[in-house]
Amino acid sequence: MNRWFVRIILIAACLLALPFPAPAPLIYRTGEGWSYEAVGSSGEWQKKRAKDQLEAATQAFDKKDYTTAMKAAKRTVAVWPLSDFAPEAQFLIGRCYEAKKNHERAFKEYQKLLEKYPKYPNSEDVLKRQYEIANLYLGGKWFKLWGLVPLYPSMEKTADMYEKVIKNAPYSEIAPDAQMKIGSAQEKRKEFPSAVKAYERAADRYNDRKQVAADSLFKAGLAYYKQAKEAEYDQNASAQAIATFNDFITLYPDDPRLGKARENIEAMRMEQARGAFQIARFYEKRHRWSGALVYYNEVLLKNPDSKYAGDARKRIDDLKKKVALETPAEPEKPAPLAAPAVAAPDPNAAKPAN
Repeated sequence: MNRWFVRIILIAACLLALPFPAPAPLIYRTGEGWSYEAVGSSGEWQKKRAKDQLEAATQAFDKKDYTTAMKAAKRTVAVWPLSDFAPEAQFLIGRCYEAKKNHERAFKEYQKLLEKYPKYPNSEDVLKRQYEIANLYLGGKWFKLWGLVPLYPSMEKTADMYEKVIKNAPYSEIAPDAQMKIGSAQEKRKEFPSAVKAYERAADRYNDRKQVAADSLFKAGLAYYKQAKEAEYDQNASAQAIATFNDFITLYPDDPRLGKARENIEAMRMEQARGAFQIARFYEKRHRWSGALVYYNEVLLKNPDSKYAGDARKRIDDLKKKVALETPAEPEKPAPLAAPAVAAPDPNAAKPAN
């Protein structure tokens, strides 16, 4: 993190050190921010009515003069925020940032539009634009400092974008895909438990869409599978992967991915055997023979046909001998002493006189 901070400071210092031409004065307007104005042109794009102001913004946008279009659109929203033309102007602000390749800022302006003007008639188009922007970042696009300096890709921020898309319209056409892509973003972060939660949420929320539910369950199994591959001693992920793929096979017996699900189950059983073997080796290296025996036997229980099973059997035989040698023999117990013999009374013996 410190390295990135130093890099940002150096870049900022270099940018500030460079000479920039100032062909026009810098002007600040409330609600519109700072902007450069060419001498004698400050009034060309400013209008006295909201309708005319929006029209000026639209005309500039059509001419690809995005700077002027943005200024005119921002003025429409700032001066006439409650007019019928403000929502369209806010949409145009997002379009300008998008055209300038400042996609993160464009996403934020679209979000502002949906929050401030929830009844905007073209909200579906706005949602799709947000979704496509999030896709760019999922594909590896870098987030930028001040919209200019590339910093880094961030799957965490990307997942947050998809979350906003879903929150804006949880049952829209693109919402299920957005929910699934949250899982993809979390997988890229190697946050597999979070990925599984995202897929499970998709399966629960959109269970009436068979394909979405099937894809969610299969990808949840894959996320567990990847987690198991990452872990050295954690067997829980392997067990969860097997259970999830078995559920998939049961619920979707006609899905073309059944063969792959079975392959993954077999691979996870192999992974369970490998994990148990590794744990057994861990105990054995520390001369804890009993613990090692437990896990070598676990290898045979998990997958008796695995490549680890033969070695496990040999180690079991060797460890049993070591355990037997280390177990002290119990001392022989002395035989119980025989009770002294007592003669039986003679019935013919004379009884003593009274």
